[in-house]
Amino acid sequence: MGRQHVILHLVSDATGETLIAASRAVASQYQGVDLIEQIHPMVRSAAALEDVLREIEAEPGIVLFTLVEEEHARRLMAACAAIGAPCLSLLAPIMALFQSYIGAAAASRPGAQHSLNAEYFRRIDALNYTLSHDDGQQADSYEAADVVLMGVSRTSKTPTSIYLANRGVKTANIPFVPGAALPKSLEELRNPFVVGLVASPDRIVQIRTNRILSIEADPESSYVDRRLVAEEIAQSKRLFDARGWPMIDVTRRSIEETAAAIISLHKSRKAKLKPAA
Repeated sequence: MGRQHVILHLVSDATGETLIAASRAVASQYQGVDLIEQIHPMVRSAAALEDVLREIEAEPGIVLFTLVEEEHARRLMAACAAIGAPCLSLLAPIMALFQSYIGAAAASRPGAQHSLNAEYFRRIDALNYTLSHDDGQQADSYEAADVVLMGVSRTSKTPTSIYLANRGVKTANIPFVPGAALPKSLEELRNPFVVGLVASPDRIVQIRTNRILSIEADPESSYVDRRLVAEEIAQSKRLFDARGWPMIDVTRRSIEETAAAIISLHKSRKAKLKPAA
């Protein structure tokens, strides 16, 4: 049986990120299905909505939307019903649940989750910090970090750091290099939560080999020697054990899963350190 191609129209009055994340999470549960995403962001006027409806009519498929303006939502659902395109509001059942519990109707504010509030600026601050403390940079200001990641090359330190920053977590990352001295500031850290990232030697060799081929470097480099890579990882594990730093094996984890594990560990640590009332 061949792969099934499904057209998915994602209609949003904001950036569409919520729809993209939710639809991909669901689609990942269906093997043999390829989504053809048609993303329609910033649909905030009747004219913009009519343009979208013409595109849906030209290429019918599943329609998911996050339109908080009720008139626009009704128009979209009616048009989809007329052409036989299945249509669902991602927010409606959640908002109904909130309303039944809180006892008040929601304010129809398109893109409200992207407002420039304190949380937004906290995430921007975390991202700026993280980018300037990538790969061992600015070691003298690690104390300002929430999390410090350490691991051998190609344990996904940088992408994990950036993902954490987007969640508002100030993150620095330090490469573990056998024989190289650790930053002196690492000895004196009190606030940051230090986490070691590890992976199987085979996985690290695979990633490093792909990297070497992409930059047309020497494929016989010691950088991809499995024996040496295994020793690198073993040394890093011994360091993490000696310092009492928790380790996360990223061999079969996505960046999101690794970050979620770090956030969970960090939360548990903060709870333990919180003084009793």
